[in-house]
Amino acid sequence: MASYSSSSDQKSDTLEAGNVEDCKVHVFKSSSELLEKLQEKWSKVEKQPYPAMYSSTYGGIILDPALMVIPIDDHMVHRGHGVFDTAIILNGFIYELDVHLNRFLRSASKAKISSPFPRSTLRSILVQLAATSQIKKGTLRYWLSAGPGNFLLTPAESSTPAFYAVVIDENFSQCKEGVKVITSTIPMKSPDFATMKNVNYLPNVLSKLEAEEKGAFASIWVDEEGYIAEGPNVNVAFITLDKELVVPFFDKILSGCTVLRLLELAPKLVEQGRLKGVKTTNLTVEEAKSSAEMMFVGSTLPVLPIIEWDEQPIGDGKVGELTMALSDLVWEDMVAGPTGTQRIAVPYI
Repeated sequence: MASYSSSSDQKSDTLEAGNVEDCKVHVFKSSSELLEKLQEKWSKVEKQPYPAMYSSTYGGIILDPALMVIPIDDHMVHRGHGVFDTAIILNGFIYELDVHLNRFLRSASKAKISSPFPRSTLRSILVQLAATSQIKKGTLRYWLSAGPGNFLLTPAESSTPAFYAVVIDENFSQCKEGVKVITSTIPMKSPDFATMKNVNYLPNVLSKLEAEEKGAFASIWVDEEGYIAEGPNVNVAFITLDKELVVPFFDKILSGCTVLRLLELAPKLVEQGRLKGVKTTNLTVEEAKSSAEMMFVGSTLPVLPIIEWDEQPIGDGKVGELTMALSDLVWEDMVAGPTGTQRIAVPYI
């Protein structure tokens, strides 16, 4: 039993007790009462942002947003033991689902998470989820978790990995305006974690917040050797003064599906004589800042021009012509690329 040796301690204890008395916590006595409360919250939302979710813990697709939840003892929630990936839905087609799904499973393997389903089943679930959502433009985000079962560091022997997915009603369009960036002071992830698309995104969050606090769009990570790495959730690419497209090596960063597709499409500009070459290589900060053009590359952008870095203009400080030409190539691929490989038609119900 604790003893209190001073009147100030006793006063503090009394105040704390008083606060507890002042704050009467409601106890939900039935699941129906709780569900009613949750549904009341969502009934005030004008447009439902999450039209459909899949949960392997439920064993199906959920349409009621009040039930789109993850167990509190899921290891992805309290230990960050999970991986994820995202594909976009554009004009009724899922873009690059297979490429993203392959990376998703590679990440899961690195994180020592086995899938509760074979790859073909995961793919089928995602396509059916997109169809059920009725969304023609949005994002399809999905996770593999070590699963629910306890609050220890490692999952219980009896726990089963969990698969979750959600369709997000999201409007996006080709980016044509340039943005400002800064060099991040937040330490970047080690290569083992940076090359795995896991849910531990606190460094990424802090890096983005740091940029926003300084009036910039996002940050650029520079590795310990002084080479350009990546943005907080996007790859970065450059056009040199010699008109070469240059992308940093992927040995210490995530190999973005969109930037890999950009590297496949960019030779078209070489054939046209607009680009002199395409390559991946190490770039120092000095080399990168002296480039003619600079851009972020990511799924929903797909290419975002960068016109200023650390308050210094990139090139002439305007959106680059070749940046937009590359953006056009990827956007055209997203809108009208090969079906069955790049684009999968959603069989809407």
